[in-house]
Amino acid sequence: MYNKNTNKDLLTALVTAGLGAGVVTSFAVSQGQNPLLALAITGIAALFAVLFDKAGLL
Repeated sequence: MYNKNTNKDLLTALVTAGLGAGVVTSFAVSQGQNPLLALAITGIAALFAVLFDKAGLL
């Protein structure tokens, strides 16, 4: 709670966002979406989630 390790928080936020977006991505690929496009969307979604988290918007 106190003396947070910001590097760990960033890594945790990135992994959590990536896993959340990855679930939706795997469903999209199973429905026929291009896997490279799905990975790009996952990366962008994870990046925005981390940026919003760091900005205090979430």
